[in-house]
Amino acid sequence: MIDREREGTFQGANGVKLYYQSWHPQALAKAILVIVPGHGGHSGTFTRMVAYLVERNYIIYSFDLRGNGRSPGQRGYINSWAEFRADLTAFLNLVTAKKPALPLFLIGQSMGGTIALDYVLRESDRLQGLILMAPALGLGVSAWKLWLGKILSRIWPHFALDTGIDLSAGSRDPEVVAAFARDTLRHSQGTARLATELLKTINWINDHATELKVPLLILHGGADRVTLPEDSRIFWERLTLADKERREYPDSYHELHNDLNYQEVLTDIEDWLNRHL
Repeated sequence: MIDREREGTFQGANGVKLYYQSWHPQALAKAILVIVPGHGGHSGTFTRMVAYLVERNYIIYSFDLRGNGRSPGQRGYINSWAEFRADLTAFLNLVTAKKPALPLFLIGQSMGGTIALDYVLRESDRLQGLILMAPALGLGVSAWKLWLGKILSRIWPHFALDTGIDLSAGSRDPEVVAAFARDTLRHSQGTARLATELLKTINWINDHATELKVPLLILHGGADRVTLPEDSRIFWERLTLADKERREYPDSYHELHNDLNYQEVLTDIEDWLNRHL
């Protein structure tokens, strides 16, 4: 049972005030889980995961990325990827200052997985483990679109288009998809600068895969049309890390925590966490 749900803001890169939420169990907590949402989503989209894990005595923190949810900024825009990294660093500083003795795990969903991996590859000392859910780890862009994006990023970085990602690609549950459509905090905007920064970061992550030292669990839907499962499989195979696991759910879509088999996914997460406490 959730004892307390809290919300507030913290200062990210360049002084931007970013929105966050936290959920706390009634009993003594086992560990802290920090969730980094994906592009277009927000911290309020993990209701089922939060309820399941808080009931099992985990504290959960999550924040809305700049340009997403209740956080300020142009939808789908960043000046540079370093802003995401600085925002996550500031948030983890806030979280660990509140409960410095508890083990800390990082969970990244979709582009949030890219943000989490970029951070962990650069600074991993404080983390007990990393969980990636449908991480964005492949380019998936044609050569001419990549060329156009690079040009626009230099001359018109705020240029935005709809990403064209169908809401139904998130879940096989029609009620969940209908809830997606009603959620006014979700968006589907992407800018030229974000696209080029994301692609550059994905390349950097893949080039530095062998440097990962933190225990890792990757979860991916086999029918994911947003971030392709073969990209996370290729990344997983590159790793020289001994403590690595990857689970693919053959029929699942992009938002594993909101899909028909979410209970199976959450059980797998709990099992992995228990083995890494």
